[in-house]
Amino acid sequence: MSGPGMLVPMLRMSSLFVRTLREDPADAEVASHKLLVRAGYIRRAAPGIYTWLPLGLRVLRKIERVVREEMEAAGSQEVHFPALLPSEPYEVTGRWSDYGPTLFKLKDRKENDYLLAPTHEEMFTLLVKDMFSSYKDLPLSLYQIQTKYRDEARPRAGVLRSREFVMKDAYSFDVDESGLDASYAAMREAYQRIFARLRLPFVICSAVSGAMGGSRSEEFIFPCDIGEDTFVRSSGGYAANTEAVVTVPLDEIDCSSFAEPVEIVTPGASTIATLVEAVNKAAPSPGGEWTAADTLKNVVLAVTQPGGERELLVIGLPGDREVDMKRVQAALEPAEVEIATAEDLEAYPELVPGYIGPQAIGPQSQRSADADPPAPRYLLDPHVARGSRWITGANSRDVHVVGLVYGRDFEADGRIEAAEVRAGDEAPDGSGPLEIARGIEIGHIFQLGRKYADALGLSVLDVNGKSRVVTMGSYGIGITRVLAALAEENHDEKGLAWPVQVAPAQVHIVATGKDNAVFSAAQELAEALDADGIEVLLDDRRKVSAGVKFADFELLGVPFGVIVGKGLAEGNIEIRERRGETTVLPLEAARERIVELVRAAIGASDSSVR
Repeated sequence: MSGPGMLVPMLRMSSLFVRTLREDPADAEVASHKLLVRAGYIRRAAPGIYTWLPLGLRVLRKIERVVREEMEAAGSQEVHFPALLPSEPYEVTGRWSDYGPTLFKLKDRKENDYLLAPTHEEMFTLLVKDMFSSYKDLPLSLYQIQTKYRDEARPRAGVLRSREFVMKDAYSFDVDESGLDASYAAMREAYQRIFARLRLPFVICSAVSGAMGGSRSEEFIFPCDIGEDTFVRSSGGYAANTEAVVTVPLDEIDCSSFAEPVEIVTPGASTIATLVEAVNKAAPSPGGEWTAADTLKNVVLAVTQPGGERELLVIGLPGDREVDMKRVQAALEPAEVEIATAEDLEAYPELVPGYIGPQAIGPQSQRSADADPPAPRYLLDPHVARGSRWITGANSRDVHVVGLVYGRDFEADGRIEAAEVRAGDEAPDGSGPLEIARGIEIGHIFQLGRKYADALGLSVLDVNGKSRVVTMGSYGIGITRVLAALAEENHDEKGLAWPVQVAPAQVHIVATGKDNAVFSAAQELAEALDADGIEVLLDDRRKVSAGVKFADFELLGVPFGVIVGKGLAEGNIEIRERRGETTVLPLEAARERIVELVRAAIGASDSSVR
């Protein structure tokens, strides 16, 4: 039913601006993208940029309404910033450069720098600074629902990862950390209510703050096989984005009885698999066969800082694990990370691809600190325990070394969480083995602390008249991404199947055949339901076949369908639940039954969050 104060006119297929498609668009890979285009909710304007059509906007606005209601219930007030912003505040905080190529930058006719905002921390901070100066003005929570921009290198999956998207971003302002904790908890609860009302499953995962900065950070992830995010959870309740997983520390090994390392010839053994085969032939293990877990893999990465400075970094990790570039990226943000190229390695003849060992890198490198280029840093993954011994490269082609001990024969410049997280790894909190799943990030909350307030000079006078830097929180929901997630969750092979809370209409009445009595009865029922506050989509097209109309009902995804057709001769109509039963009943009983079904569906949602 329509929300409080909302006037929602009846929709008619004969005049609705919609064109449904029977074939999937060529560029669509995931169900939400295919169906939103086919059902006439969106149309592609450019790569990663979409036009929202009337049905799509109705769903979007309903999601926004739920978000607004819960944000205001949590005490947040709505504002609205421009999307086109001056560069100066972002230069002060460093994000003008930190965002790198994902930031849309432009100049006006006077050559002043501007950006299309990917997020608005700076503007919220400056707004509060301009208006408030006392602790009596706090706590404060502000939010907006605004279009954002990000120059995605590879936009994909329709509105799941696009260059223009709608977000709700909120910010809390408190005098101290205890106030921030309370604001954060209130927003966390509001998010749980929002997603429960939208009937969208979610998992709250510990996360990294990334370029946003701050301390505590959590993601709300919708579990979904096509999701780009990987997260882990344990039976004991631990859940985290894989970038945020901290490896359980390994105990130091007593290496006092270990023999000295031995070099062996390993012709052509430039991969972990060929190395294991070669070393088992040349130097058999007295305790059984060597495996990939006994090898130390050293991966060379190129790290580019926001200012453009490029350096090499070598990461050591057990050979049975792969480097997770997302985890490395999270650890090194805002720098960009990629596998080093052959050109990168030309200046480092000591780094022999396939045979790199830690003896020539890190603190023990023979390359002086002021050399050009300087010695690459060497970081070890926590899966490499101090005192452990390894099979690794000898920095010469076709030669490896067996028994090289960390802490005795080589050192590192530091640690980095780089190895992939695997199913069965122990949860950091000891709550059991981890299972791995994929999902879509639909919300993210941060305790920003004082990063932006410090940079932009946001402070207030406390109760003693002393200046205190304000502490902030940041809370985002991807509105367009939530819509796509709902489409992923609610569809079948025939089309969309929206929950009643977000559907573009609650009832889809289909008039079939050519009999005027059928169309008159459908019209009268639609008007009666409209008077009851039910949102109706009436398919009153006279020159369209019943088959096409039924297909459109299934494709558009309205939760309840009413078929007025041949059965009317006996005084009957059909009520079809989009993903449920079909019921035949007399026309005179239809109005009451439909209102009952819609109210029950809405009530089930409301009661689930009370």
